[in-house]
Amino acid sequence: MPMKAVFLDKDDTLVDDNPCNVEPRCITLCSAAGPALRLLARLNYRLVVVGDQAAIAHGQVDEVAMASIADRLGDLMFRERVALDAFYYCPHHPKRSVTRYAFACGCRKPQPGLLLKAASEHQIDLRASWMVGARLHDVEAGNRAGCRTLLVDNGTETEWRLGPRRVPTRIAPDLYAAAMLIASEGDERR
Repeated sequence: MPMKAVFLDKDDTLVDDNPCNVEPRCITLCSAAGPALRLLARLNYRLVVVGDQAAIAHGQVDEVAMASIADRLGDLMFRERVALDAFYYCPHHPKRSVTRYAFACGCRKPQPGLLLKAASEHQIDLRASWMVGARLHDVEAGNRAGCRTLLVDNGTETEWRLGPRRVPTRIAPDLYAAAMLIASEGDERR
């Protein structure tokens, strides 16, 4: 039976974005993320992190280290009494220094590849799911995948290039407000 999920961008949405986020011990949840995650879990949403990890293409971290980052996220969420159901990341960036990762791909947002892969591997109903992120690339990826979308407008979006696929279903100032909006929407589909 298909399940519903909330796809969460990692940096600036789920965790505080800081330069040392490639070091697992530096990773901390955003303010009020715990209550937000608990609310979403009570609503029977799977919690799936989907993030672009350009630090790999920059040569700042390798893919082996991503397992430690996923473990840290799982631990932080466990402390909040919720489960990290899956962690997906894109190591690619077309303009970076590590040649084997320096190309355009279908998994780097705004492309929907990470969401489509997660949906396939975990039997997720994309139309019953949400993509939550702090940038319009997150919104576009969610819209392309067929999810409802929520922009966490916390001041980190810098481009504001609008377009038909870059309009969110809802906008919230933080993850807790986003979870409240998702709760208010119920299981209604677009």
